[in-house]
Amino acid sequence: MSQPSRGYRVSDDSPVYIISVAAQLTGLHPQTLRQYDRLGLVSPTRIAGRNRLYSANDITRLREIADLSAEGLTLEGIRRVLALQLEVERLRDRLQEFHREKSATALVVWRPARKQ
Repeated sequence: MSQPSRGYRVSDDSPVYIISVAAQLTGLHPQTLRQYDRLGLVSPTRIAGRNRLYSANDITRLREIADLSAEGLTLEGIRRVLALQLEVERLRDRLQEFHREKSATALVVWRPARKQ
């Protein structure tokens, strides 16, 4: 029988990793992370206006950027790919919302009896 977890669970969007740890987790140089931040490819949380803190979601995005770069995409190409992925996610969300609304809406057709 397993014991219940007593540890603290951090959400994937909580900023917890300093730049040196984020660099180690992604295999990228800290200067590369700074460049990606300047270009808007990733937006870490700023603490005291200077220090960057990265979330698990940021780490995942950085790894994706590194993979796209390794495949030969330029930074502008990567920016476009990420923007298109975001648009696809938004459209999927809208489509799911449409399907929910459609299934919640019923159309009833009433036809009065004809006089013979």
